[in-house]
Amino acid sequence: MGLANQITLFRILLVPVFIIFIGYNEPLYALITFFIAGITDALDGFIARKFNQITTLGKILDPIADKTLLISSFFFIYNSDMSVKFPFWYVVLVISRDIYILVGSAIIYFLKGSLEVKPSIFGKATTFFQILSVIVILLANITTIDILIVDGVIYAATAFTILSTLTYFQEGIQRLK
Repeated sequence: MGLANQITLFRILLVPVFIIFIGYNEPLYALITFFIAGITDALDGFIARKFNQITTLGKILDPIADKTLLISSFFFIYNSDMSVKFPFWYVVLVISRDIYILVGSAIIYFLKGSLEVKPSIFGKATTFFQILSVIVILLANITTIDILIVDGVIYAATAFTILSTLTYFQEGIQRLK
């Protein structure tokens, strides 16, 4: 197993560490863990491309690591004892989008025999704002942040989540034709 995949596995192992810090109401340590996971995400991708370590295993593990961390963030922060949390509707929206994309991808794969995944600009913006929403929520539990900033980031993430869902739906319909 190459270095890139080892780093990805390390990121997956950071998820329970992150969850434990959330469970013990330690937003600073959770934020540090989240940042380390983000750095390893960039690092494993760089190493895979630079040293030609792109593998099928890496193509499977990398999105699993990313989604596991993000979904865990939304679910466990919402269910935590922290004073600033995600609204319930936001958690449902984010998780539902991922389930929708997974089910839609499976349907296309089984009906067409293949699936080519191309992230849209809205999908990338969604990921950016969802990650930013986790960071802002954790920071709001560490320091004083205007609630308007927190709400603004959540609403921006919401808008891009909806736009990317609609975009992927349209692309899915086109692929099924």
